[in-house]
Amino acid sequence: MRHMFLASAAALMTSAVVATPALSQVAPAQQQSAKTLDPNEVVCEKQQEIGSRIASKRVCKTRAQWAEQRRVDRLEIDRVQTRRNCGSGEGGQC
Repeated sequence: MRHMFLASAAALMTSAVVATPALSQVAPAQQQSAKTLDPNEVVCEKQQEIGSRIASKRVCKTRAQWAEQRRVDRLEIDRVQTRRNCGSGEGGQC
C-alpha cells in the first residue's frame, strides 16, 4: 500500500515538474495574483481511491495545508529514492 502511494505521489510530482516550464510563460500580472492567494482559503480536490477506477473522495484543506502536504510528500519521495539501495548486495550499508 505504501509503495503504491509513493509511486502515485512520484507520478504526480513528475507531472508537476513537467508542467513547470509552462508556468514561466504566464503573464507577470497573473504571476503576481498567484503569489497573493490567501493561504487560509479552503480548496477542495477530488481524489481517486487507489485500486478503484470509479470511487473517489473529496478532500478539503487550506492552501497552506496543501502546500505542506506537497512539501512532506516531496521529502518522503526524496528520502525513498536516496535510500532505495541501502542494505542490498555488496556494500549496501547507508
